[in-house]
Amino acid sequence: MVGGIDAFLGVFSLQNILLILKVAAVILTLFTIYKLVNRYLSSFCERLKIEEHIENALRLATRLIFAVAGLGVTLSILGFSTTWLLGGSALIGAIIGFGSTQTIGNLMAGFYVVVSKPFAVKDFVKIGDIEGQVEGISINYTEIYTPSRNLLKIPNSQVLNSRVLHCTKQRVIDYTFTVGFGHEFSGEELVTKCIQPAIETFYKRYQNKLPEKPKYYLTASDRLGRTFAIRTFFQKGDARTLYNLQPELLSMIMDRWDAYRQAQTQS
Repeated sequence: MVGGIDAFLGVFSLQNILLILKVAAVILTLFTIYKLVNRYLSSFCERLKIEEHIENALRLATRLIFAVAGLGVTLSILGFSTTWLLGGSALIGAIIGFGSTQTIGNLMAGFYVVVSKPFAVKDFVKIGDIEGQVEGISINYTEIYTPSRNLLKIPNSQVLNSRVLHCTKQRVIDYTFTVGFGHEFSGEELVTKCIQPAIETFYKRYQNKLPEKPKYYLTASDRLGRTFAIRTFFQKGDARTLYNLQPELLSMIMDRWDAYRQAQTQS
């Protein structure tokens, strides 16, 4: 009976109570810091309009970091060796690093894309040789709705290493395509007989869908012919209309070119 009382009192000795208080203080401090970091993370994600699933991933990573830190400090205060914890963490990190270098690089690129925001969902962009409307941005991929009416997932590491052309300005898709002609006729004839009539007819037909009338520019002229840039405008987020109407405008221009050329040949 006496031995049991001594053992009970030994557990609640001044030294053990101090250790318990130290552990409690450390846990309380880490918990307070975690709450502050979590609050800052919420405002950070809200300010940058980061998607919910990305915010949840950041919260999970933060929680794991604080959990490992709390466990390590607690073991150290209680006199236990933390070598195994550090060694295990390093080993796991090395295994993950060697086994998924590309994945980790893509995740880091994803965080950079999310934070730097070179574009947003519903923006029309050209990423390298790929063009289309952004339908989603995650940690791993950027999802593009392409002119082929498919959803293409581009790894964020490729996004980070590519040139990005932003074609959305003030809630309008500003999309330019080119059309080439030979030297059979002058530039004035090409404009008055082919390009201008096609644009006028096109705009009159689809004026309710277009924020602005298409424009044209002569961009190149060499021994092979002339090249005109046709600048079109569509509502932001309405890539489907762009994909439907842009080929029609091009066809209208070329049909007038063929008709005018045939008429001049017959005369």
